[in-house]
Amino acid sequence: MELKDIKPNSGKIDVVVHVVTKESPRTFDKFGKKGKVCNALVQDETDKVTLTLWNEDVDKVEVGDKVHVQNGWCSEYKGEKQLSAGKFGKIEVVGKSDLKAAPEVFTNDPGMLSASQPGGGDDDDDDESEEPPVEEFVEE
Repeated sequence: MELKDIKPNSGKIDVVVHVVTKESPRTFDKFGKKGKVCNALVQDETDKVTLTLWNEDVDKVEVGDKVHVQNGWCSEYKGEKQLSAGKFGKIEVVGKSDLKAAPEVFTNDPGMLSASQPGGGDDDDDDESEEPPVEEFVEE
């Protein structure tokens, strides 16, 4: 199964995805039981979806992992699909991601996009070792 084929409010989802980002865990107390939950953004070659991690899965899954969601459940929150192990499924880490996601970069500095120097253009202002040119005045 691929992420693009998953429909909200459906179960029996079996998919292998790559963890792109992971939020900080939150704790909760429900019916006298304490637990942890966090969201992770996962992707395959077809789509990106939020994966909700509960309790022991929070510590098991890390950014860069390849995970296998077995018998998962997809719900919908604010119009977006959310995948989880649900009541009867499980999440298993099966390896490190081999999917190369390009990092998102937000900038208004056109020099940063220059291919000539990683991380910036040729006209970096950070280099203070060069002294400005000295003007010579000649009296006539």
